[in-house]
Amino acid sequence: MRVGTVREIKNHEYRVGLTPESVRELAAHGHDVWVETGAGLGIGAADRDYEAAGATIKVDASAIFAGCELVVKVKEPQATERAMLREGQVLFTYLHLAPDPQQTADLVKSGVTAIAYETVTGPGGQLPLLKPMSQVAGRMAIQAGATALEKAHGGRGVLLGGVPGVLPGKVAVIGGGVVGFNAAQMAAGLGADVTILDRDPEVLERLGTHFESRAKTRFSNQANLADCVAQADLVIGAVLIPGAAAPKLVTRAMLATMKPGAVLVDVAIDQGGCFETSHATTHAEPTYLVDGIVHYCVANMPGGVARTSTYALNNVTLPHTLKIAELGWKAALAANPHLAAGLNVHAGAVTYEAVARELGYAHLPVAEALA
Repeated sequence: MRVGTVREIKNHEYRVGLTPESVRELAAHGHDVWVETGAGLGIGAADRDYEAAGATIKVDASAIFAGCELVVKVKEPQATERAMLREGQVLFTYLHLAPDPQQTADLVKSGVTAIAYETVTGPGGQLPLLKPMSQVAGRMAIQAGATALEKAHGGRGVLLGGVPGVLPGKVAVIGGGVVGFNAAQMAAGLGADVTILDRDPEVLERLGTHFESRAKTRFSNQANLADCVAQADLVIGAVLIPGAAAPKLVTRAMLATMKPGAVLVDVAIDQGGCFETSHATTHAEPTYLVDGIVHYCVANMPGGVARTSTYALNNVTLPHTLKIAELGWKAALAANPHLAAGLNVHAGAVTYEAVARELGYAHLPVAEALA
């Protein structure tokens, strides 16, 4: 199969869909790999590195989209990229369709077969292709939040870890999944006063066992959430409903209860955000103020540490890329129900139920698409 990857064009997105090492693996299995010139510069990989791995370098993205049966990306295709997609082509990338009706409409119109990293499942309901980026984003959320708390960046001027004789900053983490766990781990490591909120008693028990006295846990009901948000110097939104839009848990009215200069970091912004006052920002302009509260809502946080993120992502996506290239998308999905869960759009139909429900499309079950 001819497999291609392009230079990411989303604002300050430096990751790339395939590393030179991944290209070498694909080439060793007999596949033809095309890479857009400069695609890997953000991770320190030059065109010559890709050529040495067996890739053919193409001058622009249009050649990749026109000539490749499988296109492997990182972020959702932008409008100019969506215009180049076509029926019979397979797109393998993050999509986050539920809060993005225009992207969904364009993918449906193109006829492309779009497989989303974020809805591919694993044993026990895990999301293995989302997990490494969730780990990165959770850890970055504390770095970003700590920086935003500095007075020069509009924050309260609080050092999360405090110093002897001065109390540490208070961090509230909403959601105890992969993002929340990693955020709490980083915050606790800095010496912050950390509280994690979740609605699942098993998750709370697991977190309590892991962190012991280094972090507190609270059941996430409206009263506890409001109390934690009001007390916090830094709030991390780490809520995920797979494939669906994130619920708005922190309302604008709650901002009035917060300390002036407190910081909200919305890691759920790819799925629409879990704060009512959230809107997507970029690494170029990452924050804004609402009612005196600093909002950090960068929609591609892991792109800020592109090399680490790209290699972590390729570790989990490459086996699926190889299977799709070896068997074709239909046979690969038929052989692996976990990969089949990643199918979001096919031949003009929405095949992921949560997206169809959220955006008002008729739902085509994956089994019917495969048939």
